[in-house]
Amino acid sequence: MLRRACRLAAIASLAGATLVVGVPAAGAHAADRGAPSKRPAATALKRSLDRLIASGAPGSVVLVREHGRTTRLAAGYADTRTKRRMRPADRFRVGSVTKTFVATAILQLAGEGKLSLDDSVERWLPGEVPNGGAITVRQLLTMTSGIFDYLNDGDDTVLRRELADPGMRWAPSELVAIATAHAPRFAPGAKWSYSNTGYILLGQIAEKADGRPIGELLRDRVFTPAGLRATSFETDPRIDGAYAHGYDSLTGGAPRDLSVLDQSWAWSAGAIVSNADDIARFYRALLQGRLLRPDLLATMETTVPMGGGAPRGYGYGAGIATVPMPCGMAWGHNGSTPGYLANVLNSRDAERQVVVLINGGETALGGRTEGSAQRLLATAFCG
Repeated sequence: MLRRACRLAAIASLAGATLVVGVPAAGAHAADRGAPSKRPAATALKRSLDRLIASGAPGSVVLVREHGRTTRLAAGYADTRTKRRMRPADRFRVGSVTKTFVATAILQLAGEGKLSLDDSVERWLPGEVPNGGAITVRQLLTMTSGIFDYLNDGDDTVLRRELADPGMRWAPSELVAIATAHAPRFAPGAKWSYSNTGYILLGQIAEKADGRPIGELLRDRVFTPAGLRATSFETDPRIDGAYAHGYDSLTGGAPRDLSVLDQSWAWSAGAIVSNADDIARFYRALLQGRLLRPDLLATMETTVPMGGGAPRGYGYGAGIATVPMPCGMAWGHNGSTPGYLANVLNSRDAERQVVVLINGGETALGGRTEGSAQRLLATAFCG
C-alpha cells in the first residue's frame, strides 16, 4: 500500500529460531463473537486466511468489525519453534501504523495552541534541517516536505551499522542527520514522497512542545483516552507481554526469528506494539471524533495524491491514507518492519473495520503471499 517502512530485514548477525519450511500450518480458528461456521461471509474469510497461511505466512490475525459485531480469526503459528498457535490477542510490532498515532498527538497539540501546523521545522529544531525555515509541520505530516528518507531512499547507513553492532542505539537526531546528508528530493510542498524522516522530526517536535518523552505523550494523549490496553511505544529490543514472534530473511537466507531487535532506529516513525483489537479501537475513537475535534479531524483527512506512480485514489493526509477497495474507499495505514506486516482499513465513519496482522516480513514472504494477502484484505473489507 505505502512504501516500505524499513530495510532492516537483512541484519545477518541477528540469529533466531529458524522458520521450519513445510510444517503443516495450524488452521484458522475463531475467537470471541462471530464464529465463522455460522456466517457465510465469515466462512469465506476463514478460507481466505487459510490460503494466506498455505502460501507461506507463519501466522496471522484478522479482525473484522461491522456495526458493532466483531469477528476475530487467528491462524498459523505465533512461535514456529514451540508450535504455539496464533491467538487473536497476540501483540505485534505494527511499524508505520505508528504514524497515525503520532499525527493524532501533533494535531492535539495544535488544537491546544502548543504548536501551529504552519510552524517551521527551524522554529522547533534550530539548525537540525537545512532549509528548515521553509518546511512546515503540516508538510511533515503529509509527507510533502521533500526531506530524504533515511530508510528508503538509498542510504544504507542504518543497515551497515546494525550489521556491525546489532545492539546499537540510535538518537533521533542521528537518524535525521543521515537524511540531511543528502539533498532534498524536491522543494517543500512541491510533491509527495514517503518519508520516515519527517515522522522522526515530528516526534522531536512533539516532545519539545509538550515537554515530555514521546512514549509518555502518546500514552497519556492517545493510548489511555482511546481505551487501549495492549498498546505501547517500545524502542527496546524485547516485546512485553504475549506476542507473535516475527520472522524475516537475513541477507537472502532462511527466515529467522527477529522478535528481539532494537527499535530505536524506528522511534516515532514505527515503534508501536499493539494487537488487532486495540488497533481497531484506536481508529474507531479517532475517526468517530473522540480524539480530535471536528476541524482537526478534517485536517487529518485532507489528502494529497501519492506520488511514485501510485494508482488513482491513493491519497495521504496527516498520518492517514485513502485506499481504493472494490467496494469503496477505505481509510487507514499499513506497517512493515522486520518480521511483521500490518494493514488497517476503515470506512470513513469506522463502522466497518479490518485489521490484518502477519508475523512475517516483506523480505521473508516476498511475492509468495502478496496475492493471497490482497484477496484476504478484499474479502475482509468488502465481504
